[in-house]
Amino acid sequence: MNIPDQPINQKIFKYTITFMIVLASVWSAAGLEITMDRILDAPRQIAFLIGAMFPLDMSQEAFERIIPKVFESLFIAWAGTVIGAVFSFPVSFLAAHNVAIGFVSRITKQILNAIRAFPELILAFVFLPITGLGPFTGTLAVGIHSIGTLGKLSSEVIEGIDEGPLEAIKSSGGSKINELTFGVIPQVMPTITSYWLYRFEINLRASAVLGVVGAGGVGQELINQLRFRDFPRAGTVLVCTIVLVLAADTISAAIRNRIIKGKIAKN
Repeated sequence: MNIPDQPINQKIFKYTITFMIVLASVWSAAGLEITMDRILDAPRQIAFLIGAMFPLDMSQEAFERIIPKVFESLFIAWAGTVIGAVFSFPVSFLAAHNVAIGFVSRITKQILNAIRAFPELILAFVFLPITGLGPFTGTLAVGIHSIGTLGKLSSEVIEGIDEGPLEAIKSSGGSKINELTFGVIPQVMPTITSYWLYRFEINLRASAVLGVVGAGGVGQELINQLRFRDFPRAGTVLVCTIVLVLAADTISAAIRNRIIKGKIAKN
């Protein structure tokens, strides 16, 4: 079977994009002072750091310090996800163009874009002078960023609904509230709920990182141990964090799959 040649303009476009990607990668590496020597030396440095962490510190004192911090990260992620879910749900209806008025939808989407423009670490830096060091700062940072992300994702789900049930409710004399309650929410809730669970997985990782800037969580314990060169205890912190993240991901993925399958089976 003969494959027809691509038009010359498509070839030029393809090669131009490839050249721009390569050029941007080289430029980025030069700007970050990434040299071939550093790349080749990275495996040795990583092997040295991992070797310094073993054997792990399995003492009772270590676990008495680490386990509370691990659960603190879990609590930050969960509370932040709840904040994001509670506030993003009504906002997503204001951002959906097929539900809200045109200018309201556009303004709300821009607000959500502005919220997402600031990552959790930047938000934590902003809140630190106000709320001080500790898990409350991390919770606010995770929660506010979750509002922006979940609001955008949920609004896109609402915009992709089947308009048939809404037209049926409208033709039978139903109000706008009836359309939202019986026509929109039942369609979008399975997908939005799965987004909430997926966001919890992301927030759990973010909460571990926020401890680096003093916003609570297990990251703070990790930085303390690395600062004092206690690599075996730092290794224990990493292992406990990995176990927590893997367990949360597994449980969350199982619940999300059940929700999606239930939705498909219902349809």
